[in-house]
Amino acid sequence: GDCFPCPSEGCPMMGHYADRFSGKLKREDQKYFLNTAADEPFATWRQKVFIKLSGVKKTRGDINLVFHDTLGHTKEYEIAKGDLSQDQVYTKYIDVEINPKNTTKIEFLWNKAIFSLLWSRLGAESVNIIHGADGHR
Repeated sequence: GDCFPCPSEGCPMMGHYADRFSGKLKREDQKYFLNTAADEPFATWRQKVFIKLSGVKKTRGDINLVFHDTLGHTKEYEIAKGDLSQDQVYTKYIDVEINPKNTTKIEFLWNKAIFSLLWSRLGAESVNIIHGADGHR
């Protein structure tokens, strides 16, 4: 389930284009994994996210990314939760329901888990996203 990125010959496809990967069809007891979305067209795109934080040294809360597409749809994904530190790089595989080719904006959000009288700020020093199918950032 954590295959990333696709091999140089590409990720095997199901259905109409399955014959393009004839070498994979010759194996016996081959295992196939399929990640699907909850809504039509049920497609997802595997992406690897790296986030390096800036701001407060340590806090508790969660980090989310919101993907926006050309049609105005949005999908939110949790990247990290709990103790957050600017000294760490948070890495996660996510299966995004918005095609990377149609992504117009990716929004960084964070929420504090505890109330504090001090106004603590947290931001992203860097956010890198690698798309599984094509290896582009």
